[in-house]
Amino acid sequence: MRAVGITAPGGLDVLSVIDRPVREPGSGEVRIAVRAAAVNPTDIGLRTAGAGGLPAPWTPGMDAAGTIESVGEGVERLRVGEEVMAAVSPRRPEGGAQVELLVVPAASVVAIPNGVTLQQAATLPMNGLTAKLGLELLGLGAGQTLGVTGGAGLLGSYVIALAKEVGARVIADAKPEDEPLVRSFGAEVVVPRGERFVSAVREVAPDGVDGLYDTALLHDSVFGAIRDGGTMVVVRGWKPEQTERGIVVKQVSVGTVLERTDWLEELRQLACDGLLQLRVAREYPPEQAAEAQRITEAGGLRGRALIVF
Repeated sequence: MRAVGITAPGGLDVLSVIDRPVREPGSGEVRIAVRAAAVNPTDIGLRTAGAGGLPAPWTPGMDAAGTIESVGEGVERLRVGEEVMAAVSPRRPEGGAQVELLVVPAASVVAIPNGVTLQQAATLPMNGLTAKLGLELLGLGAGQTLGVTGGAGLLGSYVIALAKEVGARVIADAKPEDEPLVRSFGAEVVVPRGERFVSAVREVAPDGVDGLYDTALLHDSVFGAIRDGGTMVVVRGWKPEQTERGIVVKQVSVGTVLERTDWLEELRQLACDGLLQLRVAREYPPEQAAEAQRITEAGGLRGRALIVF
């Protein structure tokens, strides 16, 4: 099957279309004819650093949507012909989601939300699970305050909406032109991006926020927005040697929750109810995977670029 391939660690020139062998689904697995696979920052990390001990070529992609083509033994919840979305790790021998036929554990697969396209559905699984896991690590409840950096981004939008569902007060950052968008996700207060973020948060939360989800990778530069003893959740592995004022930093490792079917079903229902905005920025064939990664790496997308088969 055609797939996006990374032939070696490097720049955009190491991306190409390759032929990958595809196997039958095993016990507890399904095989999906992929229509769309999202391009995420994790794909750029795979391209630049490789996949550890796994030999190249590597196929990126952590979430996809398509139609179930076949099911393995013991799979009863899902059926052939059903339109589904899935989360998957690309750091496995057969690679990730940017492939025409994808074999994945059935536990990582649910039906797409009602009323959305396969392309829109492809933006939800991994990013939604990342938002869910980070909020669980923060442990905030009703009446507590959450700060969100990168409020206009796709992950930020899911974090805001999910935090509102548990009754948290959300303070998120945005450019002036993105303020209405970020408010539409559920942010109660929108503050400026950049150097004024900490002071602006402290103006509306004088003691600091109880927790901060740092989707924008601002790291210790935004510690000042967090209350004494508060918690920051980070993505992509950053861990400081020390913090200040008893602040705790927790890392989100979404690979540990890719088979949380209950979370995927919850995300699906929230999207059915219109509480999550599934945003597609641009669509590319696999032959243009380099351009899809280029615009993702450049930042500023309001949604996800997709590889579409």
